Amino acid sequence: MRVQDLILVAQKIRVVTRFRNTMGLRGRLSTRLQPNHPTDDPSGIAASVLDGLLYGNGDAMIGINPATDSTSSIVALLEMLDAIIQRYDIPTQSCVLTHVTTSIEVINRGVPVDLVFQSITGTEAANASFGINLKLLQEGYEAGLSLNRGTLGQNLMYFETGQGSALSANAHHGVDQQTCETRAYAVARNFNPFLVNTVVGFIGPEYLYNGKQIIRAGLEDHFCGKLLGVPMGCDICYTNHAEADQDDMDTLLTLLGVAGINFIMGIPGSDDIMLNYQTTSFHDALYARQSLGLRPAPEYEAWLEKMGIFTQTDGRVRFGDSLPPAFRQALAHLA
Repeated sequence: MRVQDLILVAQKIRVVTRFRNTMGLRGRLSTRLQPNHPTDDPSGIAASVLDGLLYGNGDAMIGINPATDSTSSIVALLEMLDAIIQRYDIPTQSCVLTHVTTSIEVINRGVPVDLVFQSITGTEAANASFGINLKLLQEGYEAGLSLNRGTLGQNLMYFETGQGSALSANAHHGVDQQTCETRAYAVARNFNPFLVNTVVGFIGPEYLYNGKQIIRAGLEDHFCGKLLGVPMGCDICYTNHAEADQDDMDTLLTLLGVAGINFIMGIPGSDDIMLNYQTTSFHDALYARQSLGLRPAPEYEAWLEKMGIFTQTDGRVRFGDSLPPAFRQALAHLA
């Protein structure tokens, strides 16, 4: 299939999910606000969260990749994100991307977990290398449901995938990486996920060599995910040793926006200082929304207007004249 085929077919399919807001509606483009920090410093994370919110990011989720997988650190991050969401009455959800076994442990301790995360792939052997199987994923799903934290729905699993993961684990059984990737979506679909994210260029040039291959893979993944009924997003990204640059990412962002992608990433300055890779920034989402006439999730859009952050009419974003009063105290504290 040509690029235009991958776009046109995917554009016709909407996969709508709900937790505290609604993902996947036609004419909407959501973002995961990703405030990663190399030491999980609360002030650094809070500064990135505030920055992202002021750009209208975060309707898909506020999601942190923790620098350490210690249970105490995971709990602290979850409680911090929950406090932010509750204090400012933000219609979004949080996620700390820890192993599903850790999520189950902290849920059993009563910690506020919104979305349950796990990386998955398309073969049993590759998933075993991640320390998971279908039974364990079901246990994580049921643990998340037990908290009943969704207000609009109970789609609460967040999965990340990526072409080449089974191959990198030598668990692909000779099957090509696109087929293995598509099989991962079948795993995800079984657990009614809120979001599925193909981290398309993160695995490196050993599997997707250059910008052209990353662009093609991102469109293939979105197309296949939509055909399988999966709420697809894409981390439009590359590693620093790949033959790719931000122009390639702008191209893929634009193509996926036209194709109807559910969500993308939002990171300060496109540079994740903890994971050390390049992805899409807070202002990239503004570009896509304005250029393509796309808007945030409806509940989040209403919150942005209520808070005086920005309004969007006729495709144009109009920011407020001053810092929203609710955030002035937070900014003063960070300073």
